[in-house]
Amino acid sequence: MPSLRSNRIHSIDILRGIVMIIMAIDHTRDYFHLPAQTSDPLDPNTTSLAIYLTRWITHFCAPTFVFLSGLSAYLSSRNKTAGEAGLFLIKRGLWLVVVEIVIVTLGITFNPFYNFIILQVIWAIGTSMIVLGLLRTLPYKVLLVIGILLFFGHDIVWYLLPASSPAGAMAPGSATSQWLKFLLTANVNIAKLNGSHLIGDFYAVLPWTGVMVMGYALGPWFAATYPAEKRRKQLIICGLSLFALFLVLRGFNTYGDPTHWKHMDTPLKTFFSFFRVSKYPPSLMYLSATLGVSLTALALLESARGKWTQVVTVYGRVPFFYYILHFYLLHLVLVVFFFATGHNISQAIPDNGFIAFQPPGFGYSLIVVYIIWFCVVAALYRPCRWFSRYKMEHRQWWLSYI
Repeated sequence: MPSLRSNRIHSIDILRGIVMIIMAIDHTRDYFHLPAQTSDPLDPNTTSLAIYLTRWITHFCAPTFVFLSGLSAYLSSRNKTAGEAGLFLIKRGLWLVVVEIVIVTLGITFNPFYNFIILQVIWAIGTSMIVLGLLRTLPYKVLLVIGILLFFGHDIVWYLLPASSPAGAMAPGSATSQWLKFLLTANVNIAKLNGSHLIGDFYAVLPWTGVMVMGYALGPWFAATYPAEKRRKQLIICGLSLFALFLVLRGFNTYGDPTHWKHMDTPLKTFFSFFRVSKYPPSLMYLSATLGVSLTALALLESARGKWTQVVTVYGRVPFFYYILHFYLLHLVLVVFFFATGHNISQAIPDNGFIAFQPPGFGYSLIVVYIIWFCVVAALYRPCRWFSRYKMEHRQWWLSYI
């Protein structure tokens, strides 16, 4: 029978593995689905149920990944002094920011000239870790209050903006506007470095920091001495309460999301509109709907057993390793499809300079997307299993950064 401690860590790895596998669906769709370059998969007027659900299920990935990063930060800090734990979070956060700019951007774009630098979830985790490293010396209750305020209160900013202005456009091009986008309202915040290089900021810092701080604050529930049944009940209560909060506030259609849902001409389209919540930036409705399910799942997965959990756990134990590899493997597959369909190297980098080897009009049906996704995830199983075993058998300092 597994020990209580290993059981808890096991549930975290299962949930993290599930979201890492699901995450790859969306990135595969971005590369290979024909409408991905031209339409919004969540637009009630143009989407289908299959496309909508394919995109929506991946909404669970980023919040769960960031939340579990905060929880893991707490668990790893137990064997360190306060100063060591804070310094490690800051250094690892800075490392992740560099990885996002140098390694992840190259994997996504395959553009060696870095004409478009992409700041996404690794950037959000890195900056949040830096903030958490600075805050963790505060008393636990103060840290918890900060997390609650960021998590539940960040959407207040939408009431402070002029009604006719886009997010952050208090004074277009002003320093105030740019800082507001950077911290709270970034959707597709494009900043120009020079005439040929851009930065795309997709993840606003503070809402994601709130998610990480909340994950860190729940860390004591996973202490070896904490009653397992009590923890499970608390996780389920928190999860169901968050999802109920989503349903109630979304029903009132006032606070919690920058965009209100609408009654459409069919029930299905109305359903699409109701659940079309903002990920960029992450609204309270988005976080409540996704983390509500994830917290409940985290409780239920403690008793999960079987071959499937062993397979999923392999990915969950090395999420960073898997995350980097899956982008490069997906893009290598894209290169193969690019040349196999008769394209030549002169068409590799499009005029916008964003994603190499993805010419206009390129793509396939959703069925092909799922086949490619399955093959890529399956191909990464053995490398992830090897690296997971390597990490368990070795203690080099650099392994804690990967």
